[in-house]
Parts: sequence; C-alpha cells; structure tokens
Amino acid sequence: MALINSEHITSISFSEKLKNYFALFKLKIAVFVVISSLFGYFIGMESFSLSTLVWLTLGGFLITAASNAFNQIIERDYDAIMERTKNRPLPQQKLAVSEALIIAFFMTVLGIVMLGLGVNILCGVLGLLAVFLYAAVYTPLKRITTFGVFVGAFPGAFPPMLGFVAATGGFSLEAGILFFIQFLWQFPHFWAIAWKYHNDYSNAGYKMLPFQKKNKTSAYIILSSSILLYLSSFLPEWVGLSGRISTVALQVFSFLMIIPCVRLVKSGENKYALHIMLLSYLYLIFSLLFIFFDKVQ
Repeated sequence: MALINSEHITSISFSEKLKNYFALFKLKIAVFVVISSLFGYFIGMESFSLSTLVWLTLGGFLITAASNAFNQIIERDYDAIMERTKNRPLPQQKLAVSEALIIAFFMTVLGIVMLGLGVNILCGVLGLLAVFLYAAVYTPLKRITTFGVFVGAFPGAFPPMLGFVAATGGFSLEAGILFFIQFLWQFPHFWAIAWKYHNDYSNAGYKMLPFQKKNKTSAYIILSSSILLYLSSFLPEWVGLSGRISTVALQVFSFLMIIPCVRLVKSGENKYALHIMLLSYLYLIFSLLFIFFDKVQ
C-alpha cells in the first residue's frame, strides 16, 4: 500500500485547520476520557486541591489527544480505506503527517510533565504507560491479532484510576477496582463497535471481533463480557469504596447492556450492537457518578 503523500497538503484557513486538529485529537472522546479521570479524582479525594485538578485535567487531556493523534498517524493509510474514517484529516491530506507527529510528540511530553510534576510521579508514569500501550502496542496489534482488544483495554481503563491516584498520591485496592470495572467495560463496548463496523474493519485488515468472525459465537462472547461487567457491580461496595446505592445502580446500568446483547445473540442485527454502544457510554458516566454520589453520602 502506498503511503499517503504528505507533501501535497490542501491549503485551508486557520479555523479549518483548528477543526482538523480537533478531529485528529478526537476531541469529544478526549473530553470524555478527562471527565472519567475527574470522576476518579473526586471519588478518591480526601482534600480538594485546585492545582492538582487543573494539572490532572490539562495533562490528562494532552496525553489522550496525543495518543489519538499517534493512532491516526500510524493508521492513516488504512483510515483512507474505511468508510467511517476516510474523511479524517490525514487521509484527506488536510494536515501534514510531519506536523501532526511533532505536535503529538510535544503534547505527550508536556502532558507527562504536567502529570508527573503538577500531580505526582506515579501519575506521570501512568500517563507515559497509557500513551505507549495505546500507540505503540495496541494500534499495530489490531492488524495482527484479535488479542489487540485485550491489550487496548489496559490504557482504556486508566482514566478513573489515574484520577484516584492523583487524589490519594498512591495506588490502592480502591484504585484497582476502578481500573478493573472500566477494564471489563471495554469489551462489550469495543466488540459492539467491531460488530457494527465489521466489514469496514475487515477490508482494512483489522482483527477486532473474537476469532475475526461476525457470528453467534462472537455474539455469545460479547454477551459473556457484559455479564462479567454485571458481576463486578458489587466490588466498589465490597472494598468500602461506596455503598449499596452504587451497587444497585451498577447492576441496573450493566443489566441494561445485557438486554441488547441477548438480542444480538438471537438476531445478529447491527442495531443491537449500536444499542450496546450507546448504553455502554451511559454506563460509564453513571457508574462513576453513582460511586461518587454514594461515597459522599
């Protein structure tokens, strides 16, 4: 496959270039990730620190945006093949690859410095590890093995744990529980995306679904992953991180994800994969919200 020629970049206005950088950074997803880390901070907070909150927000945003940029730089030629990604800035040659690479590198360095010096060293290490796992391990692995989804679940589960570590200054069982729940959440979420866009992914050589097949076996595996997420509902209460309210809330929102998973097993229709995706976003925000709410009661 010929590499996209970055020497012929379309001339665009400053506002258009800014819009393309927002697309390169996947701004909405980056903001979503930062909100997740802020929930982790408030759940773990013993005493409020405005400076810690600011550095966590800025540093977390920079490493997330940089990770997304590295991902698109590496996958630019494959993005050009896929319907859902062909209009991204790099395939459309609206941004130079070299320019995107330089900015992503400096954002990574600045984000890690902000987390390491502005928050604590452990947060800086976690930030560096998140970028490395996502860009250097998960991104190329997606085209080699379906095991890539498992690897990608690690950096994807970092945000609430990062926020908790920022609040407490160290790792703990409670931080591990936040990580573990979001780790389990990754599987029904990303496999639902992989189901809906299976043909697109396959055409570009990505191996996202279990066994790389859109069949009943894969649907059962997605269902099993949502059941595991449901079974994890008791963990925050078990370690004393929250109480019964959050347990019930996590059970309700994870059960809502199970329903379309069952329907996906029965019918295999894409609309149920879409339902799983949408409900997974609902679960992610409300699970953290209820854990925080329950803790402050």
